[in-house]
Amino acid sequence: MLYRLTKIVSAPFLNLLWPTTVTGAEHVPDTGPALLASNHLSVVDSTFLPLVLPRQVRFVAKAEYFTGNPVTATWMRATGQVPIDRQSPTAAQDMLDAAAKVLKDGELFGIYPEGTRSPDGRLYRGKIGVAWLALATGAPVIPVAMEGTEKVLPIGTSVPRFGKVGIRIGAPMTFTGSHTDARDRRRVTDEIMDAIHALSGQERAPGYAPSRSKDN
Repeated sequence: MLYRLTKIVSAPFLNLLWPTTVTGAEHVPDTGPALLASNHLSVVDSTFLPLVLPRQVRFVAKAEYFTGNPVTATWMRATGQVPIDRQSPTAAQDMLDAAAKVLKDGELFGIYPEGTRSPDGRLYRGKIGVAWLALATGAPVIPVAMEGTEKVLPIGTSVPRFGKVGIRIGAPMTFTGSHTDARDRRRVTDEIMDAIHALSGQERAPGYAPSRSKDN
């Protein structure tokens, strides 16, 4: 109920300030689990994508967001974020296990295969967590390309700027293989990144994106 209320109040306001164009929304199933695998240009990616879809989309977020500022904590809970302790030595597997539970419950889970925001607008190599989830749960992967969010809230800024946002959603992808096989995980990840690239048209970077300690 809180999530729906948040969308009802926020969506018109956001669309007024940041006109958002969505193509391919019909590819998101009305029911059942699916992974929304997106490029990552700005922190606000996790705000715009859920607000343009009728179904709730779950993401992981730093556990500190749920225990600090009460406004932020309320927003995180209202938008269905999953708290993860990123300082834990098992943080990566904890994230995968939490995401797998969301999918097994028949929900939508949003993931950024690059692992962090692109520092320069290029599309970086995907990490294999997205493939692990797809192969372990059997959930379809829906590629997503965000556009313009890096101008709304560039890295290093805290005050949003006016601008247009575009969201392109591709057809669902299903995969065969084993989530315990490293070659299968790499193959599936690369296929997903190729699909995201086909939607976004971004220049490809040769390696992984540099980590950002403050990234969410």
